[in-house]
Amino acid sequence: MSRSQILIVVAAIALVAAIFFLPKVVVNKEDKGSMAQANAAGSEAEGHSEDDGHNHAAEETTAHMAATPEQVMALTTARAKYNKASDEQTRGRLAVELAEAFANANKYDSAGYFYEVAANARPGEQSFKKAGNAYYEAFTFAPTQERANELGGKARSMYERVLSNNPSDLDAKTNIAMTYIATSNPMQGITLLREVIVTNPNHEKALFNLGILSIQSNQYDKAAERFQKLVSVNPEHVEGTFYLAVSLAETGQNEEAKRLFNKVKGMSNDPALAASVDEYLAKLN
Repeated sequence: MSRSQILIVVAAIALVAAIFFLPKVVVNKEDKGSMAQANAAGSEAEGHSEDDGHNHAAEETTAHMAATPEQVMALTTARAKYNKASDEQTRGRLAVELAEAFANANKYDSAGYFYEVAANARPGEQSFKKAGNAYYEAFTFAPTQERANELGGKARSMYERVLSNNPSDLDAKTNIAMTYIATSNPMQGITLLREVIVTNPNHEKALFNLGILSIQSNQYDKAAERFQKLVSVNPEHVEGTFYLAVSLAETGQNEEAKRLFNKVKGMSNDPALAASVDEYLAKLN
């Protein structure tokens, strides 16, 4: 799983070819005003300078948490230091600091850009992976297909640099696969996921994503197989257990589904998850 938790809601299951677009936070009415204010401050801290290399007008804000005053200050400080750097070596080092500040403020496209700057200054597998992970995180928040294509392409380019050094990095390969799912050639992504499973039948992220894709195509039997395997590998996988229960409920295995839904309630104190579980249990009872 990515470092951001996927917020599981029942309505999300109906989305087609968009598991990466699931909301990762809940924004209530009070939050909207503070989020807009913080995003404006974050934009000012960024400065939207030409060297960012992309259009910040499309900054993913719909699912981002509001930046705190401390995060905005960290962005302002890191950006000022970066802009004052007089040599490429120093700028490369400070680019990492700036990328981390952007990531902490949930501005992952900007984080990806500056991690990429740092990786180009000092190429290395881990440097390109940090850039790829940030771009991938931004991709999961993309509000439009066009933006998803752009950020997915950036993530792929970084992960391909990782795989050129380390072909056995299955996490990178799995993320590349998921970026293809949102394109006009989703089968390329599914093929890559299957290759990951052939290499490592217990790869959790690949099992999870294949299960979700099966749900989205209403292949609940296949989804149940994927999630059953996942929870056998990792019995504490909350999302895997939830979606296994969903899959079983959709195939008429109600008693086992109810048992797993109740188990999920004891695995997490996420109120949104609990609400989704309760809704399913109400339907099954």
